[in-house]
Amino acid sequence: MAANPSTAAGVRRTAAGLAALLVCTAALAGCADDSSGAKGGSPGSAHGAKKPAGAPAPKAAVRLIGDGSTAFTGQQPLLPRPERLKPGQRPPQFVVFSWDGAGEDGQKLFSHFRKVAKRNNATMTYFLSGVYMLPEAKRRLYKPPQHLAGSSDIGFNNREGIKDTVDQLRGAWLEGNEIGTHFNGHFCGTGRGVGEWSVADWKSEISQAKSFVKAWKTNTGMGKAQPLPFDYDRELIGARTPCLEGRPNFMRAARELGFRYDTSGVNNQLWPKKKEGLWDLSMQLVPVPGRGFETLTMDYNFMVNQSGSTSHGDPDKHEYWGDQMRDGLIKGFDRAYQGNRAPLIIGNHFESWNGGTYMRAIEETIERVCTKREVRCVSFRQLADWLDAQDPQVLAKLARLGVGKTPKEGWPAFLSARPAPAPKGVPGAEPAKR
Repeated sequence: MAANPSTAAGVRRTAAGLAALLVCTAALAGCADDSSGAKGGSPGSAHGAKKPAGAPAPKAAVRLIGDGSTAFTGQQPLLPRPERLKPGQRPPQFVVFSWDGAGEDGQKLFSHFRKVAKRNNATMTYFLSGVYMLPEAKRRLYKPPQHLAGSSDIGFNNREGIKDTVDQLRGAWLEGNEIGTHFNGHFCGTGRGVGEWSVADWKSEISQAKSFVKAWKTNTGMGKAQPLPFDYDRELIGARTPCLEGRPNFMRAARELGFRYDTSGVNNQLWPKKKEGLWDLSMQLVPVPGRGFETLTMDYNFMVNQSGSTSHGDPDKHEYWGDQMRDGLIKGFDRAYQGNRAPLIIGNHFESWNGGTYMRAIEETIERVCTKREVRCVSFRQLADWLDAQDPQVLAKLARLGVGKTPKEGWPAFLSARPAPAPKGVPGAEPAKR
C-alpha cells in the first residue's frame, strides 16, 4: 500500500536554519538559530492558536544521539500552544492529513506536499516506514516477527533514496510536522500478516522501526551527513498499523511504550474518545458522491470502490474518480464544519494510483479547507495536545453530538459553564421581558 523509495536525482533544499544546525553539530556545541525553519507564521496561528514560548525556534545546544543519525535540538519549532476552550466557545474545526509509509522517491511527492502544506497554513503527520531508512544491502538487520530475516512486502531502500528521505524528514519536522511510524515490512493478510502478531511482536517491530531511524548513518556509511533534528524515542507517540490490521495487540504494546494515540480504526465523524489509554484518532466514513454508501477517508479505499484491486483503472475515468474523492472529503468536512465540529481524519499514500488522481484530490481538498475561518489543519500530535488540554467534561459533551449535528440550544449555551436556562413556560423559567 505504500511506495518503495528509489533513486532520485538531486538533493532537495531543506528548511531554513539547517546550515546553523550543521555548524552546531560539527562543533558539538550550542549555538543560536534565529531561523524558524519555514517561512511565514506558525501553522494554525491564523486560527487563534498561540505560538509556543520562544517561537520561532528554541536556542539550544545540539546533542547528538548514538551514531549521530538523530539529535536532540530542543523544542520543536512552530508548534502552536494548545488552549482550553473558553465557556461557550465553539470548538475549532480540526483536519488531519496523514501519510502512510512516507518516503521520498522519484515522484517527489513528499517534497511536493510539504510545499502544499506551507502554502495553505497546514501541518501534517508523516508515518515513516522504518525499512525506508535501511539499505537493501543491510536488509537482514530487519528481523520481522513471524517472518524470515530480511523479509519485507514493500522492499527496502538505497543510499540515495535514504538521503532524500532524510532531507524531507528533517525539513518537515523543522516546519512543525509530526514524524510517526508505519512500522516496517507492511505484512497484511490472513496467515502471514500483522493481524496475528502478539504484544511482544509489536514491541519488537516498534523497537526495530526506531533502530533504523537512529542508525541510518551507520547503515548507509554517510557518517558526515546532518542528523535528523529530533530524538525519535521522544518524537514517536502514535501510528497507523498496516492495512488497519492487528490493532488490539498493537494498542496494548503502544500503551505500555508510552504512545499517546492510535489511528488504525474506522469511525463515524464523532468527537474522539480514549480507548485503552490512547486517543482513538481513527479515520472516518464520508459520503461517496453518486453512490449510496460511505467509505473511509483514505485514497486506497476510494480507489478500491472505483477501480477494484487495480491501481491502473480506465484512464477515461481518472478525472471523475479524483473529483469524486475530493467532493466526498469536502462533503465530510462540511458536515463536521457546519455540524458537530468533530475533527476530520484523512489518510493517504505517496502513490500515483489511477494516474495520480487521488494526489490531485488531496491537494485540492487541502486548498479548499485549510484556509477557512476557524479551521486548523494540524498533525495528530497537535490534535492530541489540544484534546489533552480540554476539560474532560466538555469533551464528553462534544462526544454526545451525532454526526453532523449542532447543539439544539446553540454553542454558547451548550458549552456554557453555567447550567442552561429552563425553557420558557416551565417552573424556574425566567419571566418574559415586557
